[in-house]
Amino acid sequence: MTLITMSNILQEDLDHILAHTEGLWEEFRGQRIFMTGGTGFFGGWLLESLLTANDAFLLNVEVTVLTRHPDVFAEKSPHLAFHPAIRLHRGDVRDFIFPDGCFSHVLHAATDASAKMNAETPLLMLDTIVEGTRRVLDFAVQSGAKKVLYTSSGAVYGRQPPQLLHIPEDYQGAPDPLDPGSAYGEGKRAAELLCALYAKQFGLESKIARCFAFVGPGMPMGAHFAIGNFIQDALNGETIKVKGDGTPLRSYLYAADLAIWLWTILLRGNAGTAYNVGSGRAFSIGEIAAIVADCAQAGPVMIQSKANLKSPSERYIPDVTRAKVDLGLTVRVDLEEAIRRTLQHHVSSRQ
Repeated sequence: MTLITMSNILQEDLDHILAHTEGLWEEFRGQRIFMTGGTGFFGGWLLESLLTANDAFLLNVEVTVLTRHPDVFAEKSPHLAFHPAIRLHRGDVRDFIFPDGCFSHVLHAATDASAKMNAETPLLMLDTIVEGTRRVLDFAVQSGAKKVLYTSSGAVYGRQPPQLLHIPEDYQGAPDPLDPGSAYGEGKRAAELLCALYAKQFGLESKIARCFAFVGPGMPMGAHFAIGNFIQDALNGETIKVKGDGTPLRSYLYAADLAIWLWTILLRGNAGTAYNVGSGRAFSIGEIAAIVADCAQAGPVMIQSKANLKSPSERYIPDVTRAKVDLGLTVRVDLEEAIRRTLQHHVSSRQ
């Protein structure tokens, strides 16, 4: 997440996060926090919001961020890298040297959902998830941390049956273990099991965030995320192109809401519990492309193939009842507004 110049949209989003996390931050006062994935989409929003809270409430928090390339991080996000509350710690998540001293909280947000890595080097994907999680949990035990947040994925459920409109946390589906393309989902499942084992053996309060799909400033563009590609097409003045027939169903949570959910799960979630993170409002990929086109005042959408009306639409939609009932979490920024805000941020960043 590169936010070298703070746009009005981002400042409004950070204010939004603080307004809906009232009472959470006091637990961090004077504490040391360790984070992986600080250079990614999730980590960027977590760091931005934590530092905003730190400065607003004078928390005197210290955040150690694991990164393989501190110099690259500093070049991309100097306002984060050189913030007095941040300490950059060089290392790979699989074998990093443990920082000295005690830490109160550990946030493991590393391992992007890279379709390219999953397809081309699935063993590396699996090793990074599983070995990295075990290394982070070993560090949490040694450093005396009590609470751990692990950002897992809805991929742990495998393919969603078409008759199941929303996937609940107790759904027992799973990826196909004989499919090499399952490296990401199976890795996340194994990492969740590690969290459960370390909780049982060492008493860690592990909280699992099973993350679905998201949109917002800092999200990857030009990758395998359909909404990011649509927004990139619109920003470049190109025709918005839908690969496939546009019928698969997705839902998206805005990045500022994502940060609210993750902080709440870490600090208020029940230990040893998984929470789906996302929106339960389903849209077809074609509908999403049309919304992006409307928000961007772009031309007509191009759908590359005709729909197969004989097959049910593929779904990837979470049931978020547990997060709502247990933690009071809700979707506060709807999809249309989320897309508008993302577009506005990128337009202002280019000016």
